Amino acid sequence: MTDEWPELDLRAAYEVQDETLRRRLARGEHLVGVKLGLTSRAKQQRMNIDSPLVAWLTDAMVLPAGEPVPQARLIHPRVEPELVFVMRERLAGPGITAARALAAVERVHAGAEVIDSRYRDFRFTLPDVVADNASSAAFAVGGRGVRPEDLDLALEAVLVEVDGRVVDSATGAAVQGHPGEALALAANDLARRGLAIEAGQLVLTGGMTDAVAAPPGARIAFHFSNLGSIHLSGGA
Repeated sequence: MTDEWPELDLRAAYEVQDETLRRRLARGEHLVGVKLGLTSRAKQQRMNIDSPLVAWLTDAMVLPAGEPVPQARLIHPRVEPELVFVMRERLAGPGITAARALAAVERVHAGAEVIDSRYRDFRFTLPDVVADNASSAAFAVGGRGVRPEDLDLALEAVLVEVDGRVVDSATGAAVQGHPGEALALAANDLARRGLAIEAGQLVLTGGMTDAVAAPPGARIAFHFSNLGSIHLSGGA
């Protein structure tokens, strides 16, 4: 978008994102949470982006267990493993620390996000991807939830398996040094827009590894140390 509109800045990009959410809600979708994008320094460097971003999740993005990646409504889907927080309390910045953020969390789950950029070759600037709701397409959440105090989130590891072969791995430390830092960042970022993370909402804290392509026929699994596994199919 910035190729044709170089004046697009982050303020305007978030206005576009919020207007897109308003239209989703108007057609019957329900807000279920927020997500962070580009929380991994490695992903920031690969995408030539210098900071994380926040975007919206609705119930229309939920990928039920066993359902394939919805190829018919996507362009070039990719999937990545995430740690997902379910909030017990409302979390409103500014000034939220990682410790305060984690105290508001009910449970931690394994997660998988399907990202799908509107931009050719996933090439974009930070305002571009913010306006595109951080490439949000779909997400799946594992069934096993663990209290955050019962888990070393920085050391929680994941193995990425594609068609039976392990292709990547990471720990929670890849997400802003600690997933709690990502949660605090989301609350403080939303506060600048007069918004907060509400009790009961989900927070996807950002890809732990780089995303892998999810074409038809692909078999993808994310195996977590303590949170179980999530299996995804690229579909037919």
